[in-house]
Amino acid sequence: MDRKINVPISKEDVKSLRSGDYVYLTGTIYTARDAAHKRMQETLDEGNQLPFNIEGNVIYYMGPSPARMGYSIGSAGPTTASRMDKYTPRLLDLGLGAMIGKGKRSKEVLEAIVRNNSVYFAAVGGAGALLSKRILSSEVIAYDDLGAEAIRKLEVKDFPVIVVIDAEGNNLYETAIKAYEK
Repeated sequence: MDRKINVPISKEDVKSLRSGDYVYLTGTIYTARDAAHKRMQETLDEGNQLPFNIEGNVIYYMGPSPARMGYSIGSAGPTTASRMDKYTPRLLDLGLGAMIGKGKRSKEVLEAIVRNNSVYFAAVGGAGALLSKRILSSEVIAYDDLGAEAIRKLEVKDFPVIVVIDAEGNNLYETAIKAYEK
């Protein structure tokens, strides 16, 4: 099923999504990769606030290439989500609404997704140049010293993703394999 959803994402929208749904996101999402996740963990450990309100927001595991003339961002493909797995349950427990990446997630992340009524989306790897055309603006908001791994605020329109793990724990990577084996 194809869905258009505004972000930040509401709990009602999350609960209505099913593994395998095609979704087009419009609104604000944030980028963060390994180094930014480590820095956010340290920030929380020190008792400080994160650089953006995490409640209902979406983190895209992406480090962009430099923008070409006339574009707001360069290639913007997803990175492997499992690299953020050790940090993700805590962020989900704090209210993170969804994540966008590629690849499988750990058992602990799956449990945190279900516990918090969140969702894990996949963006198509290798399609970074096409995905960048759905990004209207990009602004570094934190950790500028991390370069491509700084946290960016992105404004997106009809950004295409697929629901991999829904709020009930249904996992497209598992169900698709079972369907193929039949």
